[in-house]
Amino acid sequence: MTNPHETDHAHAHAPGHEAPDGGPLSFDERAATWDDEEKTARARSVAESIAAATGPSPTTRLLEYGAGTGLVAQFLADRVGPVTLADSSAGMRAVAADKVAAGVLPAGTRVWDLDLARDRAEVPVPADRFDLIVTVLALHHVQDVALVLSGLGELLADGGVLAIVDFETEDGSFHGAGADVAHGFSADQLGAVAAAAGLRVDYRPGVYAIDKDGRDYPLFLAVCTRA
Repeated sequence: MTNPHETDHAHAHAPGHEAPDGGPLSFDERAATWDDEEKTARARSVAESIAAATGPSPTTRLLEYGAGTGLVAQFLADRVGPVTLADSSAGMRAVAADKVAAGVLPAGTRVWDLDLARDRAEVPVPADRFDLIVTVLALHHVQDVALVLSGLGELLADGGVLAIVDFETEDGSFHGAGADVAHGFSADQLGAVAAAAGLRVDYRPGVYAIDKDGRDYPLFLAVCTRA
């Protein structure tokens, strides 16, 4: 999930294009100006890749987890059925709700305050089920990846698909010393933790990259189903 105490560095794009580093403001503080040209272009590209890999239909129930303002869902909306957005940042949820009211996101889109990393006894997994769950550049912020993947697996309907876009393994130079985030995920790492959560993974490396200080940091797309 986006964390209101961490700075943004999720500027994904196709390889070879420059992207600015994130600033010091929280996700809550940046929500009002989040949907800039670069992030909008990134979301459109990610949505195209996810749609091509998963083949949604007008009856597909979509959940975007760690949704921010719902940009990826925004570009999937005309290919799916009902849309639900989940994020832990109140500022991001407020912007998403405004987009629903303005018709930028479909009428009836639900906006949830949901953090699957919390104690299940305290916050159980919702009873709703989804045919397609997407989470983009959120998983590396998660402390207990297995717990979150387990929750996302529970939220999948029979035959449902979880699409993850995040960093491939890097040496920690992207986030810098002391950053409390995962330094990406290799196919083996993600596969092992997903298997523990009851999921199979089709890991597709190199689908996007982030350019920082002249260096590309590749992203993967993982298409996950129940094992």
